[in-house]
Amino acid sequence: MDIKLVSRKSNENTIIDLENTKIGEGYFTLIAGPCSVENKEIIEETAHFLSELNVKIIRGGVFKPRTSPYSFQGLGKKGLEYLKLAAEKYSLKIITEALDEDSLELVNKCADIIQIGSRNAQNYGLLKKVGRLDKPVLLKRGFMMTIKEFLYSAEYIAYEGNKNIILCERGIRTFETQTRNTLDISAIPY
Repeated sequence: MDIKLVSRKSNENTIIDLENTKIGEGYFTLIAGPCSVENKEIIEETAHFLSELNVKIIRGGVFKPRTSPYSFQGLGKKGLEYLKLAAEKYSLKIITEALDEDSLELVNKCADIIQIGSRNAQNYGLLKKVGRLDKPVLLKRGFMMTIKEFLYSAEYIAYEGNKNIILCERGIRTFETQTRNTLDISAIPY
């Protein structure tokens, strides 16, 4: 493979340093929170609960890419406000997804880690823009991506200057219809 910037051959292990929390190189870090920020009360309760468990990073979607146009699409900017208030109150770091180039600007102002979800893992314009930011990126593997395609997506981010990339193996689509995604454990060594 001609993966130049994110390969293990050309890099030391990445350590993401968020002041009181580190990710990578033997540091065990738990990131938790709801799939979606639904309202102010629930996200604040969740942040309080996580802080009592000594979890340092809260996740919650505010821009939700959905298969159906009729499904809940997230609270958008209002959800970001709720997430930020709850995180500040309980001294938590934030990870949330940027859905497109417009939401990236808002997410960049609020989040400590920017998530690029599986549906945008091959949105090369978005990957280039997030690569120009000075903020860690959690890149989820697309559900139909090969390992090489996944690493190339990370390469797009690194090529723009940002090597603080967390690769998230979230499962791939298989012939199995009863489960949503099959975790591809064989991808981890690569």
